[in-house]
Amino acid sequence: MLKTIAILILALIMVPLVSYKFDQPLTELQLHLLCNCIYIALITAFLCFTVSEITGNCSQVDKIWSIIPIVYVWYIAYEGGMSPRLILMAALVTAWGVRLTYNFSRRGAYTWKFWSGEEDYRWGVLRQKPELKGRMKWFFFNLFFISLYQNGLILLFTLPILMVYVSPNLALGNFDILFGFLFVAFLVVETIADQQQWNYQTEKHKRISNGMTPEGIYLKGFTHTGLWKFMRHPNYMAEQAIWVCFYLLGASASGHWINWSVTGCLLLMLLFQGSANFSEDISESKYPQYIEYKRVTGRFLPKF
Repeated sequence: MLKTIAILILALIMVPLVSYKFDQPLTELQLHLLCNCIYIALITAFLCFTVSEITGNCSQVDKIWSIIPIVYVWYIAYEGGMSPRLILMAALVTAWGVRLTYNFSRRGAYTWKFWSGEEDYRWGVLRQKPELKGRMKWFFFNLFFISLYQNGLILLFTLPILMVYVSPNLALGNFDILFGFLFVAFLVVETIADQQQWNYQTEKHKRISNGMTPEGIYLKGFTHTGLWKFMRHPNYMAEQAIWVCFYLLGASASGHWINWSVTGCLLLMLLFQGSANFSEDISESKYPQYIEYKRVTGRFLPKF
């Protein structure tokens, strides 16, 4: 666990530096906007850390995960004069953020007391890990990984919008339409997958609370129908694909198909690998049939 965390934090530092070194230098305006966004990210991370330490609820970053990217993209779009491409990219991120915020809110994550709400169950599991158990260990994990790392990652995967400034007057083209369409398509897939999981878990817990014996598809205890029949994590797959499409929108605007802003979606994919491993370890410990499901079903892509 500690090795994985160390790799993620090191990657967050080294990958952007290496990518920046081998790409063309940022313009003065790009650098100005990037610095301001970094200030916002650091302030946000500090607030998330402080609130989580005071309340004991470490889902503060989870709450702003779908909100703060909207702030970044509209700030950059405004400073860029609200060109059609900037508006398109900001609108896509807004649609993504609204959907994800709704999905998170219906699980009890938000209350009128913003610091409270339901904490992601995985933080509770991590607290009991020998590597992280103890006040000081968790303090530093919360500071460096939950608060700083995740806020840095959120900023990074929204930064492809800065690539528009390389060719600010370039008109929207076929690639923009293609990647914008794919962004929306994967957003629809993610919405369907989350809804199918919500329906399954809601009905399962309803039956349990009513004292009913699980039967049919609810015998297994985990979502395995619909899109989940073909992939173990269709929502994770779609989320990663969304940000790859966002990167490609920025790349098509600049004409630099491989550029420094790729670091965000690459680090996000690395994070999802670790998150999927962790979630599946929990599922295997809870559901006996999950091992067989894992054997016959692909993780992010269908298994043929």
